[in-house]
Amino acid sequence: MALRVRWPVLGRIPLLVRRLPLLAADVVLLPLAVWLSFLLRLADPWPPELQESLWLLPTALAIGLPLYALSGQYRGLTRYVGSAALYQLAIRNALLVLLVAFAGLQLQQPAPPRSSWLLLWILLTVFTGGLRFALRDLLLGQVPRGPRPRRQRVVIVGAGAAAAQLAAALRLGHDTRIAAFLDDDPGLWHRTLYGVPVLPPAQLPRLLRRGRVDQLILSTPSLEARERRRLLADLQGYGVPVLQVPSVEEIASGRARIDTLRPVPIEDLLGRESVPPDPALLAAAISGRSVLVSGAGGSIGSELCRQILRLRPARLVLLERSELALYTLGQELASWAVDVPVVEVLGDVAEQAFVEGVLRAEGVEVLFHAAAYKHVPLVEANICAGLANNLHGTRSALAAALACGLERFTLISTDKAVRPTSAMGASKRVCELLVQNAAASQNRTICAMVRFGNVLGSSGSVVPLFRRQIAEGGPLTVTHPEVTRFFMTIPEAVQLVLQASAMAIGGEVFLLDMGNPVRIADLARQMIQLSGASVRDAAHPEGDIAIHFTGLRPGEKLHEELLLAGDSDPTAHPLIRRAREVCLSPRRLDELLAELESALGRWDEARALQALRRLVPDYRPATPAAADLAGQPR
Repeated sequence: MALRVRWPVLGRIPLLVRRLPLLAADVVLLPLAVWLSFLLRLADPWPPELQESLWLLPTALAIGLPLYALSGQYRGLTRYVGSAALYQLAIRNALLVLLVAFAGLQLQQPAPPRSSWLLLWILLTVFTGGLRFALRDLLLGQVPRGPRPRRQRVVIVGAGAAAAQLAAALRLGHDTRIAAFLDDDPGLWHRTLYGVPVLPPAQLPRLLRRGRVDQLILSTPSLEARERRRLLADLQGYGVPVLQVPSVEEIASGRARIDTLRPVPIEDLLGRESVPPDPALLAAAISGRSVLVSGAGGSIGSELCRQILRLRPARLVLLERSELALYTLGQELASWAVDVPVVEVLGDVAEQAFVEGVLRAEGVEVLFHAAAYKHVPLVEANICAGLANNLHGTRSALAAALACGLERFTLISTDKAVRPTSAMGASKRVCELLVQNAAASQNRTICAMVRFGNVLGSSGSVVPLFRRQIAEGGPLTVTHPEVTRFFMTIPEAVQLVLQASAMAIGGEVFLLDMGNPVRIADLARQMIQLSGASVRDAAHPEGDIAIHFTGLRPGEKLHEELLLAGDSDPTAHPLIRRAREVCLSPRRLDELLAELESALGRWDEARALQALRRLVPDYRPATPAAADLAGQPR
């Protein structure tokens, strides 16, 4: 058991006073080393050679103590003494021995045996270094005043450089004890790291049965994504929380320390293979241009702004209706050391004259329209508000872009626009029709849209909801046992949006490859298991956290789609496909839009839904009330 000493007032002792014990110890150790160098050399505790060389004792003190002080030996933090300090001590003591020998020559004192000089250097290094290492271990063993907390017993998965750094960091704390390292390299098995054994992964069940594990820590920051998913699949069934160290990039850039442990990123559970972005495509439509993002404060809009800023546009304009969201994003971007003007504009994208004024004043060349109401149940409960916001915002932004002759206009769309069952999805399909019509009716501004599914971590995403419910002890709420969704991280989705925008020539619907759909119930089970809890269900009534199925919410689909009809064509990027979908004629579109505008002007929900049905024939309201209002048989 590690020695633990309680020194509750140590931190309040003045620095000079805390250095005195080291100084006093050196006062004893320097003469002791001189005496022992003669004893070991001559095997006599009081030889005549020592009697003739007593001058060494005061000389070693007179030279050694000032040398130690001036060279910084007493300035180091004893708690963090390492091998570098030992090397410095060896150099200082070698210099001390040389100075003492030189002083003896100058004072014409009797010279001791030559080999005793080497012994003196070794003894000084061992004594001064050993003292400091002993004090370090003593200080690391001290515990705070008050009740002693139970130490978490952890198993570190991996025994490489990251594991060694993590173990060194954990040793500085008092709440963690490393039970073992696990590594699949047979060459490391049954060896030790900081005195802790390295075991085969097959030994984990035995450690768990003995109750020796409270937490698993993945210390494999450079492991490939496929191998990480395999490893997580092996670990998630043990009912022990799994944390991980930051990535190599985060550690190297200084954004995180090795001991900044965090939950396993949800993308590691989803089986997606990300593709590195094409730098040329990323920069093609952004670098050197003035860019405006509408809805800049939202989940997608804010990430668009971050990535656009890294591509060094001539100017970045943030257009946002929410004062708080705009202020928060502006403060974040202002902290970046990037010499790009960032203009914060507070206003409503639905006001065309206002938007045109901003575009002209800031010389905008590229517009990304991300502003929209996107929460399906909320729009379903407020149909006229949702339709008016999405339709008027897109119509105004598009008309302003065409009037100002912008180079590009890109609409951020959604998979819910494909055969929609919600008013939100149908409204986004109408927005797509507007963009398609604009692309077909002129060739000055390149108009395109990008359609993708759910993004992880956005407002309304199930992932933060599940994490909060797990922290509260459950239950996790899932709408339906068979419901599936596509998932993609926000940064990856935005990278693909920027690359798709650069490939547009006008009128395209770009589809992002979202990978395989994920069963939400399976995702909930995985998150419960990786948190260290077990799923409570009919087969396991003793489990920790239950999953409750609440039924599909208004307007929700069981499965999402990305393509309306037919096949899609590949593009220059393996995760972006292009679809040219049928759109209404300009005359028919104007007629139906006039009907919808008239209904919204009267805030007539029934007429608005009927007009929406004519604009989007594939719209099949999932809510009985909406179906009745739209005149659709149930």
